[in-house]
Amino acid sequence: MAPSWRSCLTLFFLFLLASASMAQLSPSFYSLTCPTLPDVVRSEMTQAVVEEPRMGASILRLFFHDCFVNGCDASVLLDDTATFTGEKNAGPNANSLRGFDVIDDIKSAVELVCPGTVSCADILAIAARDGVVQFSIPCAHRLGGPSWTVPLGRRDATTASQSAASSNLPSPDFSLSKLISAFSAQGLSARDMTALASSHTIGQARCVNFRSHIYNDANIDADFASQSQQNCPFSGGDDNLAPLDLLTDSEFDNAYYQNLVDFQGLLHSDQELFNSGSQDSLVQQYSTDSSTFFSDFAAAMVKMGNIKPLTGSNGEIRLDCRMVN
Repeated sequence: MAPSWRSCLTLFFLFLLASASMAQLSPSFYSLTCPTLPDVVRSEMTQAVVEEPRMGASILRLFFHDCFVNGCDASVLLDDTATFTGEKNAGPNANSLRGFDVIDDIKSAVELVCPGTVSCADILAIAARDGVVQFSIPCAHRLGGPSWTVPLGRRDATTASQSAASSNLPSPDFSLSKLISAFSAQGLSARDMTALASSHTIGQARCVNFRSHIYNDANIDADFASQSQQNCPFSGGDDNLAPLDLLTDSEFDNAYYQNLVDFQGLLHSDQELFNSGSQDSLVQQYSTDSSTFFSDFAAAMVKMGNIKPLTGSNGEIRLDCRMVN
């Protein structure tokens, strides 16, 4: 017996729902529902970086820590409550991640023009790009990094995982093999990893995260180690900050790799990228070839942003990035 029109219609709608749940991200996702989104995010990020140049690096790191824990779903933005445990107090995040208030400000600005439309996950993805580029920012604060087209259409998680945040994120004391494994687990190649590590060209690190490297490791320039020790004593001063890129810490450039070639990587895990291992030749190439580095970094950021996004009917569009609806 031929199926009835009702059965066919039901199957058709089920097909549409299945297709929506498997939808791919698209740069034009909000072109009709929120066409001013790029301008709003750019304006807010420009203001944030003018007020504090470090914020570009902080938002970039926030995006990284989100994507490495069950995908790019804004789970890292969720606050703990009496009945909910988020990721902010996981070991790699506690007293370390920052920029949550900036994402709150961007979300509020977006809600004014496109209420209930844009996910926090997409806002974070765009903000990470704009924090690197800073199109219209005054030259004194310009980060000057590469741009890339951000695919959109992510939805926000209603759950979080403190345990995954504690286990999935690479540690500053990781060896090269551990770094490669951690990135491979997220579908990222060793080349992606080496390109993405350049986010440290605009960041700072706490003394507690580089103390062991500057006092105990042999693969470090002696003068650089001595200079770093002045701001990071053998004991105490755990929260003292130092630039991850000694040469140009306010610019997004390839100086990070030049530092590594000179054995002036601040973190143990940084210097592992240039330590007689498989990434030495790529680090050397990036240190002299900005064009290839920028191209690889942009491609790796798009790839990272595609880690297990929630789409279609999965997740939700949070009205407040800090809590589920």
